[in-house]
Amino acid sequence: QVELVESGGGLVQPGGSLRLSCAATGMFFGINAMGWYRQAPGKQRELVAIIGNDSSPDYVDSVKDRFTISRGNTKNVVDLQMNSLKPEDTAVYSCYAEIRRISPLRGTSYWGKGTLVTVSS
Repeated sequence: QVELVESGGGLVQPGGSLRLSCAATGMFFGINAMGWYRQAPGKQRELVAIIGNDSSPDYVDSVKDRFTISRGNTKNVVDLQMNSLKPEDTAVYSCYAEIRRISPLRGTSYWGKGTLVTVSS
């Protein structure tokens, strides 16, 4: 059983910072990529940031220069450092991972349960 366990999130004032963390647990061959999606009320889910094993991270334009995604040394942990937060960053943030569980060559998508980030004064 593979699970993505998220931590972090909460309420922060505009201009503040939060750090989200996600760890992949269970038995698997490896992880191809990890990232974060978010969904704000009444809006579609969007990819915030994603990072592969040996590739540069990608960010949605609205968070560039404010958010930083990183993988842990063991490569099964992904963090999202969010600085200069804005009210429009308010959303449920979900961890994502493409994990090679059944086959050492083929990855399957997995999602965390989500954590709420609220940016408000």
